[in-house]
Amino acid sequence: MPRARWIRTLTAAACITATAGATIGAAAPPDRPPTAPALAADLAAWQSATIPGTAGPGTTPGTPGTPVTTITAVTTATAATADGRELPDPLTASPAEISAFFSTLTPAEADTLARTHPYVVGNLDGAPIHLRYLANRLALTDSADRARTSGDTATADKYAALAAPGRSILSFDPSGRGLVAEVYGDLATAERVSVVVPGSDADLARFDRTSEPLRSARGMAEALHTRQLDTAPAARTAVIAWTGYLTPNGFGANVMRGDLAADGALRLERLLDGLAAARDAAPATADAGPASTALFCHSYGAVLCGLAAPHLPAQVDDIVVLAAPGMRADTVADLHTSAHVWAVRSADDWIDRVPNVAFAGFGHGADPVDDSFGARLLAADGAVGHSGYFAAGTASLTAFTEISLGHYQSVPCAHDDQANQEECRDGLV
Repeated sequence: MPRARWIRTLTAAACITATAGATIGAAAPPDRPPTAPALAADLAAWQSATIPGTAGPGTTPGTPGTPVTTITAVTTATAATADGRELPDPLTASPAEISAFFSTLTPAEADTLARTHPYVVGNLDGAPIHLRYLANRLALTDSADRARTSGDTATADKYAALAAPGRSILSFDPSGRGLVAEVYGDLATAERVSVVVPGSDADLARFDRTSEPLRSARGMAEALHTRQLDTAPAARTAVIAWTGYLTPNGFGANVMRGDLAADGALRLERLLDGLAAARDAAPATADAGPASTALFCHSYGAVLCGLAAPHLPAQVDDIVVLAAPGMRADTVADLHTSAHVWAVRSADDWIDRVPNVAFAGFGHGADPVDDSFGARLLAADGAVGHSGYFAAGTASLTAFTEISLGHYQSVPCAHDDQANQEECRDGLV
């Protein structure tokens, strides 16, 4: 390690020691913000509903329930049955159980359920993809109306933009800073799926950012999908912009800890399990097997992907970390994954100045672009700064595109000489 980096590491270790001494024994990062009233009401109505076609007390088909101020009703409500079918508990049912439940419904029953409980169905991993799109469009429209009624025009406009025709919103949760996921391409029939996992400061309010769009999951996903279409227009691909976990905000203690990444890892695993379950249940893809999946994990998102790696479903073939502060592992072998692990960092990315240390829960460990880590290193020519990896014309975007398409022998690796290029792609076809 260069002398300057040793100095930064020792200095940071001292700072982390001081910070840890002040916070060890303190409460963990605060719990997720209270559930948004409309979502809480819909959950409560769901758990007291019958099937088909009727919602709980105070609701009518197609209209989310009256807002409530506590989630207690959700956890204490008793699920009802109809025709011997119990509604799955959205808080505890597995994606496979969710998928199995929807397979018992007629198309009309499923449609009615989505229209009656849009906030629930839109976030159910394992539910049919097209139903989630419908439900989230309804939930966003309802949320926009609520915000406009309360005088919050800016929020209403954000929700209305997400609900616009042509957009495919896979999940939407207005609670706290808000969560959202959007799909580019046909997810239901895609043979190759990419998931963009963002880092700090990613949330619902900044999802549609127009200033520096490549700092958001949406901007990164849109850039990747555009390049996929240019490179292989006939390929059946989909890209998910997944702002699906509570990210660190700013440079507080959470950005040095793994708590939020650990929570996000569970959510990512559930997302992927849900996609596989929904695909298995859909007639068009039931016999096709799971879609090959690549994860593109930016900054703190790389910490999440590192923690998720040992538990990812088999369809994840590639994990790509960019601008990573670490993955909470010392080597690729410590990730305990069969997926190919790739890493990239631009020459002027400030993350290079973040020391790769781990002490008392602070810091994220070894540097994924160090040779000793064992990742396959990608070229980053043309990428500028911490958020320029998906910019048009960069070697990194070319690499991401070829990986996402499974064109491994076309991936531009970090080393120029032929031997290192071959080592980077060794064993890949």
